[in-house]
Amino acid sequence: MSDRDTTARPDYQGGSIVNLMGSVREALGGRAGGYPPLRALPPETLGGARHVVLVVLDGLGYEYLRSVGAGGQLYAHLRGSMTSVFPTTTASAVTTFLTGTAPQQHGLTGWFMHLRELGMVAAVLPFRSRGGWLSLEEAGIDPAAIMGCAPFADQLAVPAHIVTQQRIRNSAYSELTAGRAARHGYSDLDGFFGQIARLLHEARERCYIYAYWPQFDALAHPHGVASAPVREHFRAIDRAFGLFLESVAGTDAAVIVTADHGFLDVGAGGYVELADHPELADCLSLPLCGEPRVAYCYVRPGSTSRFERYVQDHLSDRCWLYRSEELIHGGLFGAGAPHPRLADRVGDYALVMKGEHAIKDTLVGETGFRPVGLHGGLSGAEMHVPLIVAEA
Repeated sequence: MSDRDTTARPDYQGGSIVNLMGSVREALGGRAGGYPPLRALPPETLGGARHVVLVVLDGLGYEYLRSVGAGGQLYAHLRGSMTSVFPTTTASAVTTFLTGTAPQQHGLTGWFMHLRELGMVAAVLPFRSRGGWLSLEEAGIDPAAIMGCAPFADQLAVPAHIVTQQRIRNSAYSELTAGRAARHGYSDLDGFFGQIARLLHEARERCYIYAYWPQFDALAHPHGVASAPVREHFRAIDRAFGLFLESVAGTDAAVIVTADHGFLDVGAGGYVELADHPELADCLSLPLCGEPRVAYCYVRPGSTSRFERYVQDHLSDRCWLYRSEELIHGGLFGAGAPHPRLADRVGDYALVMKGEHAIKDTLVGETGFRPVGLHGGLSGAEMHVPLIVAEA
């Protein structure tokens, strides 16, 4: 990649969440993967713990924790920061936690993906088509055909558990990515930490626990990450974490807390509405894919020059324009052999949004919701996530 881009990019050579998973894997008797362990948390620092717990607080960026969390329980155990993967979004990053691989291998490149093999654009985590919101599972489509990487739990030499929301515990995505891990549901914050504590106290042998909390992200999207509701919720998480550590004292567990991505707030004036750019829309053969902060564009044959010229003339102050193959060859999605469908899933071009900007289209039947809080891009606020480690 060129110096056009960016304030932050993934550090797959030892400083990202995929490297964290390498450290956990090796500490728990799994084989070394295709990525080196995390420099800041080598496997041997975890190897002495009887249990390893990984808590993922969706959306809790390093910059947010540093600015809001000082003096709190999470901040007290902060070791530093890591990078997320690219794009900095749940579909890509949580799948990294659940497979131990980067998007380069697992092939999930954003919330909306063009699945050429199915001839549609779909949201893979809920496993539904875009627009009509039809269930792909009910249509008889095997989720394993979309993502072929082995679940992280199946790469370990110890029993594994996944703690997730009750409403998604048995979703197609959850079943696929859990592998042999036992899945446990919860309905509120007390239940979330309560399930982890119960598993630690009941464990008769060494184990791994992955626990996912989505509500910080769920509040930051509509209200903005700088909002009072998000700050109030962060305080609740912080208090609950402190009580949790007290409740599991003596269980001989290494408790790691991190996030899949951080957040950036985009005001109403920061949105580029595709409907306001009909000439640009006319160049496209498919709806925008990916994320509002990183949009993959599929350009109609014969419209390449017109597309490039329009973006450069009208949107260059709000986005960087890349041929998607530049992102692949530049190592943004990861290193090593790519998923066989990776190129299909990132379009011909990518619009990587600058500053506090986003791009959005609205299909027939969609509400046109424009979130305040967003992620997916290459800002430091989106890319850097905390590395928190506590011993119980």
